[in-house]
Amino acid sequence: MRHRSLLIITTAVTAGALTLSACGSRDKSDSDSGGDNNKKTTVVIGVDAPLTGSLSALGQGIKNSVDLATKVANKNNEVPGVTFKIKAFDDQAVPSSGKQNATSMVDDDEIVAMVGPLNSGVSQSMQGVFAKADLAQISPANTNPELSQGPDWASGKKVRPFKTYFRTATTDVIQGRFAAQYYYKDAKKRKVFVVDDKQTYGAGLAKIFSQEFERLGGKVVGTDHLTVKETDFSGIAGKVKSSGADSVYFGGQYPEGGLLSDQVKQAGADVPIMGGDGIYDPAFIKASGTSNDGDLATSVGYPVEKLPSAKNFVKEYAAQGYKDPYAAYGGYSYDAGWAIVQAVKAVVQDNDGKLPDDARAKITEALNKVSFDGVTGKVSFDQYGDTTNKQLTVYRVEKGVWKDAVSRTFND
Repeated sequence: MRHRSLLIITTAVTAGALTLSACGSRDKSDSDSGGDNNKKTTVVIGVDAPLTGSLSALGQGIKNSVDLATKVANKNNEVPGVTFKIKAFDDQAVPSSGKQNATSMVDDDEIVAMVGPLNSGVSQSMQGVFAKADLAQISPANTNPELSQGPDWASGKKVRPFKTYFRTATTDVIQGRFAAQYYYKDAKKRKVFVVDDKQTYGAGLAKIFSQEFERLGGKVVGTDHLTVKETDFSGIAGKVKSSGADSVYFGGQYPEGGLLSDQVKQAGADVPIMGGDGIYDPAFIKASGTSNDGDLATSVGYPVEKLPSAKNFVKEYAAQGYKDPYAAYGGYSYDAGWAIVQAVKAVVQDNDGKLPDDARAKITEALNKVSFDGVTGKVSFDQYGDTTNKQLTVYRVEKGVWKDAVSRTFND
């Protein structure tokens, strides 16, 4: 999705110290008797997500899942001599807040890499800050192609803008086309009304969906836009009804998506609404006062609960007693956190068991070579920093609950 200034650290390196001047701190373990072998390096993974506000259900799941990755790493002594922890920042889904958080992370000596954010628009404000400080960023949810492939990706001129940017979620190029193919080939829809929320994620996803739907032979019978945080979409609902559309596609998030679904049905248009991972949340259903059974959403990956690779994640997440569920991006957040753990492991092993002075840059380099079997499947990154995992799922609302309908690996 995202479902869419810079402070340079100049801390001096003290000769002979544990080489953590810009990347960590030194703590003594509980059993420390004064020997160097018992001293632990604390490595912090930053996390940025909307922890408050209308999208907090997703943001809290991201934070908790990265936290779980650090706890598992510490329990397993994944990187000898290193203790991991997280430091979370709330962007409230606002780009300016995200940029401020990025600056704060860059200025925090202990943070070596970060996971987040949720929203593609927020990520756009953060990328340059991280790149200038060599601080790696892995989003578990961003789907806008421009973030990794540059502004001219649609014309085939793909250029990676920032070497520090990675993601475990697939892009809207994949998700939008996947949704259009399902609507046209599986659901047999031919006349769609397309709505977006004018945001980076929503508008981009809607455009890609529309292009693919028309390429397949379908027709976009109408388009409109809504404004985030507004609640009255009766005008759009009326247009959907009069257009004769047999379906609606919405590029946006669940707070507006649930209300749009509600009002379209109240206007007398008995048609499904489909959206991306931005609406795949129980809150989409709760936002609607009218039954939205039959509404659809795509989301990256396969249902976590049904993946053999995710059994331990689901079990351990529950055992931690987190207040909020891991939600749509929990598995991808855990894998993002674990990718950083593995990168730190590689860097430490290559430096005689210690974190080097230029740990941030070295971790960024190591992430390009990371490859492991994660919660969501194989985790690795291509030349753009994009995930190589192109699995997606269509979910359908049935009796007031999201149920997985179709899971496939997307092939161009």
